[in-house]
Amino acid sequence: MTSNSLYRWSDNLLKSLPVLIGTLLCSAVLTACGGTSNSPNNSTTVNATAPTSGRLAAIKAKDKVVCGINGEVPGFSFVNEAGDYSGLDVDFCRAVAAAVLGDAKKVDFRKLSSQERFTAVQTGEVDLLSRNTTLTLNRDTAVKMQFAPILFYDGQGVMVTKSSGIKELKDLAGKAVCVLAGTTTEKNLADQMAKVGVKDYQPVVSDDVDSLYAAYQQGRCEAVTSDRSQLVARRSILPNPQDHQVLEVVLSKEPLAPAVAEGDPTWFNTLQWVAFTLIQAEEFGITAANIETFKTSDNPDIRRFLGVEDKLGEDMGLPQDFAAQVITQVGNYGEIYQRNVGEPFGLERGLNNLWTKGGLLYSPPFR
Repeated sequence: MTSNSLYRWSDNLLKSLPVLIGTLLCSAVLTACGGTSNSPNNSTTVNATAPTSGRLAAIKAKDKVVCGINGEVPGFSFVNEAGDYSGLDVDFCRAVAAAVLGDAKKVDFRKLSSQERFTAVQTGEVDLLSRNTTLTLNRDTAVKMQFAPILFYDGQGVMVTKSSGIKELKDLAGKAVCVLAGTTTEKNLADQMAKVGVKDYQPVVSDDVDSLYAAYQQGRCEAVTSDRSQLVARRSILPNPQDHQVLEVVLSKEPLAPAVAEGDPTWFNTLQWVAFTLIQAEEFGITAANIETFKTSDNPDIRRFLGVEDKLGEDMGLPQDFAAQVITQVGNYGEIYQRNVGEPFGLERGLNNLWTKGGLLYSPPFR
């Protein structure tokens, strides 16, 4: 080898050293550099392991999900005289328990006021909040809640007696309006009244839902404002429901969603994919009654979804058949909607329908 050849060889070796060192380090710490993909879309294959810490692990250890609810809103979360819980929010808690623990009955329900709810989540008193709570920027950032997919699209409304003659917001000038403290409804009411030029209405503030409607029944206010779905539900248990009407006016957007404390991505993933499970099950047409027939389906999307093949559940610390457990024990979103708010109160699906039927409910792929 000539001196010039030796020089070029040495120079090339020095230039290649960083690559060689990087390759050796990557081999030593494979998980830091990523492996070779065998998947058809060339995405990186990750060797995931089940989470071993955080809220999900704590729930598995205590074998119970502690769920914060309202408890005073028929159709969403309500406790009857026998102590039985029912409602759309209640059923979501049960769906989480079915996914995580394999048993929808393993839930402890905690009734929380609007003032208590966020503190209860932040301090760990409850594992999750499923309490007709509106997703807002402030709650997502300053209050440090992390919201799962929206499970009910609502709007704020106003209920009055038919005999009052009140037809629109302007008619509330000089009148008392019952409103719940610590909720978005207070600010929405003030904003909308200002827009229509009503400055002399009188807010009558209550601390909980029962006292809110008690004040309305007692005539301490001429109108009561809350989510339209809540007004319809509470009207049904007033002494003379036919004497009351919910006005056509809609004061706001109220996207209602479950929430957990910020900072635990594994637990949040559980919450959001249980919510998506309910929606995707309805889109597939899988119900609690027919799920067994789908387990023999040739459709790979359905087989993955139900845990017949692949390990989507295990990848995030849940049983492989978590979706099947949810559907079998609680049902799909449509079933939950119908038994809690559809049939009892005649609430049309509207925005709360699947995207394929003109609604806003949409699930990402289970793959």
